[in-house]
Amino acid sequence: MTRYDGDQERTFAALPPARGRGFAQTWWGQAWLKALEETALDSEQLKVGRRLARAGAVGAVSVRPGRITAVVQGRDRTAHRADVLLEELTEDQWDRFLDMAVEHAGHVAALLDREMPPHLVEDAAARGIELLPGMGDLEPECGCDAWDHCGHTAALCYQVARLLDQDPFVLLLMRGRGERGLLNDLQARSAAPTSDRPAPCEPAEPEGVDAAEAYATGDILPPLPALPEVPAEPGVPPSLDTETPPAPGVEPAALEFLAARTAAEAHRLLSDALRAGPEQQVAEAGLTPSQDMVRLAAGSPPADVAERLADGSGRGHEGLETAVRAWHLGGVAALAVLDEEWTVEGEALARARAALESAWDEDKRPTLRARGNRWTVVGAPGQLRLGRDGRWWPYREERGRWVPAGGPARDPATALASARSATEEEER
Repeated sequence: MTRYDGDQERTFAALPPARGRGFAQTWWGQAWLKALEETALDSEQLKVGRRLARAGAVGAVSVRPGRITAVVQGRDRTAHRADVLLEELTEDQWDRFLDMAVEHAGHVAALLDREMPPHLVEDAAARGIELLPGMGDLEPECGCDAWDHCGHTAALCYQVARLLDQDPFVLLLMRGRGERGLLNDLQARSAAPTSDRPAPCEPAEPEGVDAAEAYATGDILPPLPALPEVPAEPGVPPSLDTETPPAPGVEPAALEFLAARTAAEAHRLLSDALRAGPEQQVAEAGLTPSQDMVRLAAGSPPADVAERLADGSGRGHEGLETAVRAWHLGGVAALAVLDEEWTVEGEALARARAALESAWDEDKRPTLRARGNRWTVVGAPGQLRLGRDGRWWPYREERGRWVPAGGPARDPATALASARSATEEEER
């Protein structure tokens, strides 16, 4: 396999402090941090590392196959060189990865869009290639002579999670291949005759003839028509205002509203499907009757329909108004956080406490009173609610009721700050 020496090291300038935000927003960045947190034996060193990374104590980061390096300034202002090692993939593993990527063009397209879809990682794992690190894979080396992860190597890992969010090719370089070299290998392999390619681990079952290839080689076949464009607006349902009286129990205004909302939802689903492409489509779970009532209420129904939705949902006018606010902020997930109060236990509780402790400097941390998955700020009209997916949702008190105050965040400080800014905006 050809190696590209000029493509085997990247240096990233020191990132600014990360106060008030999480280190990993993508699922692969979070998987990187999970490998760190499951490996480190001393959780106190992880806290130190988070504080150092948040304060901007990590210098320029050098990324090479099998190693990341940076100079990290400790709490005592002493600078140490910190390294974290990650095993490179073997030549055989890279051959298998390239075979897989050539077979699935969508994987390469996703990487070029700086995305790492789960099915790319799953397809690689099926061929014996672990792209993301697991427990024990991140091996620390530090000038402070710590034998396990210290605050310096932990800070480096937290900072690298931010780099991975921006560019998953950083992970592939750690595994042994730079972006330019990897793309050159893929191009050469795609252009090579099938007989010249290394044999795959298992013979693939024949999958038929690709439709585009068949049309491209068949002169007597007509070309495929272009896909129709999505209409700029949803279709308008027919009017039910006719001279014929409606059947008993049928309300024309309510039916017209339902038809209009159905057309709008169909337009949204079609637009999303064509925008995402077939490989990125994810089936949406069906809504419960209660959730669907909130969705309908979010569409500005006529007064009589809104009255029925308020009664039918069992929420009443104020409750439905609050639920609609939650729906606009986060759909079904936001409704679940509004309605459910659950007990946070075990690993989820440990992670929540760690996030709350590290989100603020000690002298700026608000006093919080916990009940279930809700942490209320003592002496202020603010509250944080933890969703089952680990995200924090901000709430504020209005007229004796807790109402959603913003979208979710991985970092509790960011979530609480959005609630405060929303309150200040309204007061102005």
